[in-house]
Amino acid sequence: MKLGIIAGYSPATMSIPMDMIKEAEQLGFDSVWTAEAWGSDAVSPAAWILAQTDKIKVGTAIMQMPGRTPAMTAMTAMTLYSLSKGRFILGLGPSGPQVVEGWHGVAYGRPLTRTKEYISIIRTILAREEKLVHDGYHYQIPFTGEGSSGLGKPLKSILHGDPALKIYTASISPNGIKCAGEVSDGVFPVWMNPERYDIFEDSLNEGFAKAGGGKSLDDFEIAPFCTVVLNDDLEKARMPVKHSLALYIGGMGARGANFYNDYAIRLGHPDAAKEIQDLFLDGKKGEAAAAVPDQLVDEVALVGSADRIRDRLQAWKAAGAKKHVGSLLAGTGDVKALRVLAEEIL
Repeated sequence: MKLGIIAGYSPATMSIPMDMIKEAEQLGFDSVWTAEAWGSDAVSPAAWILAQTDKIKVGTAIMQMPGRTPAMTAMTAMTLYSLSKGRFILGLGPSGPQVVEGWHGVAYGRPLTRTKEYISIIRTILAREEKLVHDGYHYQIPFTGEGSSGLGKPLKSILHGDPALKIYTASISPNGIKCAGEVSDGVFPVWMNPERYDIFEDSLNEGFAKAGGGKSLDDFEIAPFCTVVLNDDLEKARMPVKHSLALYIGGMGARGANFYNDYAIRLGHPDAAKEIQDLFLDGKKGEAAAAVPDQLVDEVALVGSADRIRDRLQAWKAAGAKKHVGSLLAGTGDVKALRVLAEEIL
């Protein structure tokens, strides 16, 4: 199992934790991942990090597909991959309707159909075996619809891409995991209990079968985000994780339409998932955080003393040995926590 670090997206004032990233690179971490929401983008920090590092891979987790055309994303990925001599990883996701329609001003549409079309177009551009032609639900290239000039012609990328460029997708729903298994090289399942690969197994195997060619975990990486809080006071260590989980389980989407809530149920916490959502949607965010079970925090995060984190890492190492986890992507602002992970895993 490899280790990665989550750089995330910037708050109100732009910042990139370069000291921590360089420490992670020296410790032997394999990757660092940037993100975007509705502020700083994922690509500019990725380029900044690539320019100031030598070995560590840099990926986007994620670039929002509805915010860019597939061709623009392919151009960006090819450029960064070439300039970094193969250190860039393209991580994509459909985002959610609140961001897609509320920020980018486009229809959310069919996220899995978009994912398949998007990656198909990018792979065609990377392969450069033929000019780009695509006629799908979300994308028509060349465009001949309403308002077109009729002058668009199929093109082939001037820059020669490399089909070896890895493409990951973000998903947690059964159909999304199946889609990832079919069309991508890896998946970000947001958070994960390393002992519950069974939640993904059937969906992934269906996706692998649809992809053909004997695709398996040998050709695919599961890369969950994992918050790491190093603090001898266990309750204090759990609290930031509880607030984050409450936001996702309770506040993302709407009642009956929240993928994270559904995921918490599949992880074995149906009663807590309902209570967290009810409290959060009633405006009781503190009570919602308090309702997050300690067990759920301990399953999906690494919290507490260094010894406690080392003990829990044994489950992650066992999952890594089975290829149920390919990379643990650590979310932490604590260099000491990175060192604990490195000492135990690398």
